[in-house]
Amino acid sequence: MSKEKLPRITILAVGGTIAGKGADSTQITQYQAGVLTIEALIKAVPQVSDLAEVSGYQIANIASYATTDQLWLKLAMKVNELLSQSHCDGVVITHGTDTLEETAYFLHLTVKSHKPVVMVGAMRPATALSADGPLNLYNGVALAASDVARGHGVLISLNGRIGSARETSKLHTTAIDAFGSPEAGLLGYMVDGRPHFYYKSLRKHTAESEFVLFDLPQLPRVDILFGHSQDTRDLVDAAVAAGAEGIVHAGTGNGGIFPLTRQGLQDANEQGVMVVSTSRIGNGLVTTKPVDLESDFIASGNLTPQKSRILLQLGLTKTHRSTEIQRMFEIY
Repeated sequence: MSKEKLPRITILAVGGTIAGKGADSTQITQYQAGVLTIEALIKAVPQVSDLAEVSGYQIANIASYATTDQLWLKLAMKVNELLSQSHCDGVVITHGTDTLEETAYFLHLTVKSHKPVVMVGAMRPATALSADGPLNLYNGVALAASDVARGHGVLISLNGRIGSARETSKLHTTAIDAFGSPEAGLLGYMVDGRPHFYYKSLRKHTAESEFVLFDLPQLPRVDILFGHSQDTRDLVDAAVAAGAEGIVHAGTGNGGIFPLTRQGLQDANEQGVMVVSTSRIGNGLVTTKPVDLESDFIASGNLTPQKSRILLQLGLTKTHRSTEIQRMFEIY
């Protein structure tokens, strides 16, 4: 394929382990994240020039546990700006793995294009033996440059697997094979630089999403509280006092809530704080229960607490009606 006919892919760098450096090649957990620049990442994988006409832009260079709502807004605006232009056929984002799934889902709901957006990262720093970042970046560019990646929303591609931003999560703290979607399944695989799709997520996203970020200065504050035995309402009250507009409760089992905590959440709801019931389990549905309906709580379905927080934040930019927020949880 001639250079003029290659797809044009922009790589946006946010930092993370993929841009990390350790003291020596055996350090795979003790390293500094977000050190290498986008230029260094691209230079380390010259083979991407065979796949696409690649350009790079440094959005940030941080460890992803330091990700903020403001960074999400900045990143989403940049992705939308790029994809609205004819000279950009797709975007790859290099990102730390700790919050990669959250950034991916935020973009999944706020990017207004059918063009591919692919999130990649690494579980080992660039200096490590058998570093996984270079191949993940290569596969990410190959995926973004492929026509078959269009219309899937934001994709997560690591370790030769392709997942939807909605269903894919980090499931292991250090393993190379850290990402997956146990019950929903993968969308496909990357093999020798070629994507092989088998499934498609049916929930609404990207160009079909109702969420618009234009002139939005900040996102509503939403806190996540983790349920456990012998719980209290103290953290609920603290979240309300701190100005939370919403609370996501990661409950036991099918969204179980300790009685004192439930009373605190009910009181918060009466003060106008939206409450979403999720589960700390990580798999399965949180169903709508009579006690939650009486309390006007939202059932999260199979969204994890961290992704429920994102959907609630975006929902609160449009409405504070619980019936409307529940509708959103049923279609996104």
